[in-house]
Amino acid sequence: MSYGPFFIFIAAILWGLDGILRRSLYSLPPITIVFFEHLIGLIIISPFLFRAWKKEALEAKEWYALGVVALLSGVLGTLFFTTALLKVNFIPFSVVFLIQKLQPIFAIAMAWAVLKEVPSTRYWLWALLALVAGYFVTFPMGVVNFAAGGAYVTAALFALAAAIAWGSSTALSRFALLNHSNTLITGVRFLLTVPIAFIFVFAMGALPSLSAVTGAQYATLALIAVSTGMLALWIYYRGLRTTPVRISAIVELAFPMTAVLIDYLLYGVTLNWSQYLAALVLLFAMYNVSKLQRFESAAGSNGAI
Repeated sequence: MSYGPFFIFIAAILWGLDGILRRSLYSLPPITIVFFEHLIGLIIISPFLFRAWKKEALEAKEWYALGVVALLSGVLGTLFFTTALLKVNFIPFSVVFLIQKLQPIFAIAMAWAVLKEVPSTRYWLWALLALVAGYFVTFPMGVVNFAAGGAYVTAALFALAAAIAWGSSTALSRFALLNHSNTLITGVRFLLTVPIAFIFVFAMGALPSLSAVTGAQYATLALIAVSTGMLALWIYYRGLRTTPVRISAIVELAFPMTAVLIDYLLYGVTLNWSQYLAALVLLFAMYNVSKLQRFESAAGSNGAI
C-alpha cells in the first residue's frame, strides 16, 4: 500500500493553513518574513542535508537549475505570495489561494521552453478555460475592483505573480530531482535561497527590520518552517515520488478548499456566487491540465517548489 496520496494530502492541508500564520506577521516587511523562514528552515534541515550530501553529488547544471529555483520559487514566489496575503484587507484570503491553482499552466509552459516538452492542443484549451475562470474567481461577476486606489488589483497581481514564479520553477525542480533525493534538493534549495533573500533584504532597504523581529514573531516564523514551509515541501516531495500526477491533482484540491473553509469559518468571509462557480470551473480545468503533465516523480503544481 502506498502512502503517497496521504503525504500529499497532509502537505496540501498545511499549505492551506499557511495564510493564517503569515497574516499574523503583518508588521514585518514581506522580504524579512521570506528571509527568516528560509534561514530557520535551513537550520532545521541542515543535519539531514549534510548526510544526503555525503551520498549524492550535484553537477554544475543542477546547481544552476536549483539557483534559478531558489530565486523564482524560494524568494520571488514566496515574496509575492506573502505580499498578497498581507493585503487581505483588499482581497479575500481564499482568492489568493485559488489563484495559485493556475500554477500548472506556467509549469507546463516552462517545461515547453526548458525541457522541450511540447504541450498538446488540449492543454491550450484547458489552460484558456482556466485563465478565464481565474479572472472570474478574482473579480466577482467579472467586474474589476478599482476601489482603494486599485489595491485589490495590486493584491491579485501579486498572487498571480506568485503562481507564475512557483509554476515556472517546476520544470527546473523536476530536472534537479531526477537523480537525487527529495531531502538533498529541498535542503539545497533552502541553502541557496537564504543568501539570495538576504541580497533582496539589503536591496529593498529592509535591513533594520532584521533586528526588529520580536520573540513571538520568531516563534511564528519557526512554526512556518516546521509546518507550512520547509517541512510541507519535504512531505509533498515524499508523497509525489510514489503518486501519479493524475491522483495528486485530485488530492491537492485540499489546498484551496482548506483556504475557502478558513476564510468562512475563521474570518467570516464569503465570496460572490460567480466566484464559487468560477472556482469549480478553475479546479476542473486545472485537474485536466494536470492529467496532461508527464512529470513522473518530481513535478509539483502547488506550494514553494
